[in-house]
Amino acid sequence: MDLVDNDTFLTRLSELFSSSKQKGSVWLTHKRYVYEGEDVKMSGVGAEDDNEYSVLLRATDGHTKFSTRIQPDELEKYHAAYGALLKSSMTTLRKRDRKREKQRAELQAQRRKKLSEELKVDGPKRGNGRKKRQRQDKALQKQQEAKERIEKAKEAREKAAAAAKS
Repeated sequence: MDLVDNDTFLTRLSELFSSSKQKGSVWLTHKRYVYEGEDVKMSGVGAEDDNEYSVLLRATDGHTKFSTRIQPDELEKYHAAYGALLKSSMTTLRKRDRKREKQRAELQAQRRKKLSEELKVDGPKRGNGRKKRQRQDKALQKQQEAKERIEKAKEAREKAAAAAKS
């Protein structure tokens, strides 16, 4: 990963945005830069940290990676330029497809409703209507299996949530 100065970072970031205009993603991360190698000083519960730290900015598109470190006194000026660059690059963002999201939600609601309905098996075991009864039996069996799968998944989620809490 290349550590570049602030102005070079902005120019390379604009190039990265323009290269991923048609297809691709750009990931940006901001972190407080903590100097490695120092001993950590433990402070009391209510102690405040008055130190000013640098900010580490990283950018990548999956192939090219570069970063910069911004000093605390340059932060305001840099954020103005960085914000302007981000605003100009936001035009390439894809608009949410609410129609597709709505269709998916409706399909999921239909599936839930279908699972909640109890299937009725009727008709003769032999003779006319036998195939219809066999289809109903199979549908009932599939519905019960689906309910069991959902119940097991629900229990697993609850168990994972309980494990995460403890």
